[in-house]
Amino acid sequence: MSDRYTIISADGHAGANMETYRRYLDSAWHEEFDAWRDKYRNPFRDLQDDGRTRNWDDARRIAEMEADGIVAEVVFPNTVPPFFPTGQLIARPPTARSYARRLAGIRAHNRWLAEWCGGPNKHRRAGLAQVFLNNVDDAVAEAKWAKENGLSGILIPTTPPDAEGIIPLYAPDWDPLWAVCQDLGLVVVNHGGSGSPDYGPYPAAKFLWIAEAATFFRRPLTHMLVSGAFERFPRLKFVITEQGASWIPPLLTQLDAYHDQMSSGRIGELKYGDDDRLPLKPSEYFARNVWVGVSFPSPVEAEARFGIGVDRFLWGSDYPHDEGTYPYTRESLRRSFAGVDPADLRRMLAGNAAEVYGFDLAVLDGYAAACGPTVAEIAEPLAEIPADSNSPAFTRA
Repeated sequence: MSDRYTIISADGHAGANMETYRRYLDSAWHEEFDAWRDKYRNPFRDLQDDGRTRNWDDARRIAEMEADGIVAEVVFPNTVPPFFPTGQLIARPPTARSYARRLAGIRAHNRWLAEWCGGPNKHRRAGLAQVFLNNVDDAVAEAKWAKENGLSGILIPTTPPDAEGIIPLYAPDWDPLWAVCQDLGLVVVNHGGSGSPDYGPYPAAKFLWIAEAATFFRRPLTHMLVSGAFERFPRLKFVITEQGASWIPPLLTQLDAYHDQMSSGRIGELKYGDDDRLPLKPSEYFARNVWVGVSFPSPVEAEARFGIGVDRFLWGSDYPHDEGTYPYTRESLRRSFAGVDPADLRRMLAGNAAEVYGFDLAVLDGYAAACGPTVAEIAEPLAEIPADSNSPAFTRA
């Protein structure tokens, strides 16, 4: 076995610029796109000036990731596709009025992504097609398109509790989508960052958003665990990404306790029948159907592998975001994983991602032989935290 680690980031972000997206947008929308583009102003720091090209420049991206010890990635959206009010991962869902053009926008992104991921570095990338939860048939159609065009899964958004006209994730109405994903081997993925309600134009709004964001973007895991989807579709793969991991073991303990209490027919004043209680405990569905993309894990988040299972843990860098581990991935791994059994670390850094997303480890090992960090290097505890990194990997927790 090689003395180097092969690293697959389970959390990379990419996207095209506006001029490129226009070429992938159905021409019927070009005039409306041009009017929208004239008014839009980009709010993101990592999409400004020289940093912008990291989102689409193949040569730069591969070179920087290899310099950081990473040879492959799961690709989430970044940038801003046509007609979005802001970045995909934090934008609220479209309304009935904006749905058609927002759908055209994500289809432009998906088509760009399929071509980008299917290029000369296709063995290094697993792309995720975006879908909306406004319409089941449209989501199913986009999932089928994703499979036909070489993408590895679909990215589902988190619906804010105050959004109207959207079928909840736990509704059986979504069974056609889960059936297609199970049958085609598409991974269903949910990324943190969305799902918060509209706090209104108040001074406390920004503080409340950051204080409560995790409360809302963690909801899809619970909804999927208790919806019965994993009972009806036992081969469905579901991944949550960039949401941490340390909160999951207490959640599973709590949900299992509710499941046990339901067997008595009552929890407090609420009555439960056999139809309300799934055959398996939530933790059992988690252990079979769910994986966690843990981005820039601090030592505390790294310890969560014992609670969720080493076989459920996927490491992520969050490249090219400012809070990602680049260019200090080796240092972050030394801080959080020094002394960890190399066999376990190989699973978390590459083996699990290869199993879930279908990467060819034999091919990737060849790249890692030249740029992957050595086992001895990562085993050495980090003595000094990089002063210029903004990554949570280097927080005290």
